[in-house]
Amino acid sequence: MNKPGNPQREGEVITILLVDDIPETRENIKKLLAFEQDFKVVGSVGTGRDGVNMAKELRPNIVIMDINMPDMDGIQATSLITEAVPTAAVIMMSVQNDSDYLRRAMLAGARNFLTKPISPDELYNTIRMVHAQHQLVAQRYIDAPAIDELRSAAPKFDSENRAGHVIVVYSPQGGVGCTTIATNLASALMREGIRVLLVDADLQFGDVGVLLNIQSQSTMVDLADKIDDLDTELFDSIIFTHDSGLKVLMGPSRPEYAEVMQSNPKAVAQIIEKIQGNYDYIVVDTSHHLDETVLSLFDIASKIVMVAMPTLACVKNVRFVLDLFDQMGYPPDKTTLILNRVLDDRNKTRFLIQNEKIERFLRRPIEIQVPSDDLTVLAAMSKGVPIVAQRDRSRSPIRELVGLAELLHKRLMGSEEAATDAQSDRSKMQQRKTGLGLRLGKA
Repeated sequence: MNKPGNPQREGEVITILLVDDIPETRENIKKLLAFEQDFKVVGSVGTGRDGVNMAKELRPNIVIMDINMPDMDGIQATSLITEAVPTAAVIMMSVQNDSDYLRRAMLAGARNFLTKPISPDELYNTIRMVHAQHQLVAQRYIDAPAIDELRSAAPKFDSENRAGHVIVVYSPQGGVGCTTIATNLASALMREGIRVLLVDADLQFGDVGVLLNIQSQSTMVDLADKIDDLDTELFDSIIFTHDSGLKVLMGPSRPEYAEVMQSNPKAVAQIIEKIQGNYDYIVVDTSHHLDETVLSLFDIASKIVMVAMPTLACVKNVRFVLDLFDQMGYPPDKTTLILNRVLDDRNKTRFLIQNEKIERFLRRPIEIQVPSDDLTVLAAMSKGVPIVAQRDRSRSPIRELVGLAELLHKRLMGSEEAATDAQSDRSKMQQRKTGLGLRLGKA
């Protein structure tokens, strides 16, 4: 029976999977849950591995997971379930009330943590509360089914040496939509065999978490004093995996925490250099302040996506930065210029500059024009999903954002593929020359 004030719909049943290696514990919890009409235990298994397989098969609303199990512990099983069945919410339980266990459980994706022995009321209230909170996450998969396609395109981690292309998204003008561009660019770059990381390097007021509805306790601040000893295991424990499968390194959670990173202005760039071999693309969202942190990111970037709006003030500032790039010796093709929030002819005002004049003034071609569509952006933000997760990619601004990803992918990966082909051709030519030389020598 639903408790007063409980947000569940009348008659709704919460399905539950029990995972504990002690049969007596599973049976006791099952008996407790049987007293409540809105609970239904759909499965009960004794190992973490079986828990993962059963969660994939049954897709329960709640998984109650023991932390200590012989074949696969609850931390690893929770991480796998959270990735494979994001509609299921995991409640971790343990006899040890340890802060380290709690932190590891939450990093793995657990929604709550219970200490054994568990009282009936605590168990019931926790299940109902976690289910109510997690319903918003589960609903996204109904509203945005294409997110599953993004998830399936996200490859599993491996230790191969990857391309490590760094794409820095920047504008000298605030409020032009850099975070929207960076978030959707990273999402659109995800495809079979391509591993992508999104980094929020706006250290004071980063908005990546807002756009993707991410609430992570771990941020790059946790790595600030560990850069020299940074390894894959530590880095993977800090990054957040979005529902789409996109990996995200969050910036400081509050403006005052930015000082930790700013004490070493090159810290963000150093972190990226340490781990870039594990990713094909690292997309970096930045603030509009031209400080040493941003300049160090420009230096390691394969491409800089310069975001502008067709206004006099913005174009003027972009020109200043492009002149700076020339002074720093950056080749022109390092920068890709795009116009964001472009109005159609009916909505243009006399304050907006024509594209031809912008190109002449900046001495750069405008590669992509992203139309203004606040409704599409707001709808995606309310669901915590990228704009490009929608199935219809022929609509603006989805088409243009996907086009930007395709353009950069072709330029960055295409050159590598061409270089590989050329190397192969040279090798074949050398083999033919060697073979011909041997034959001539024999003659």
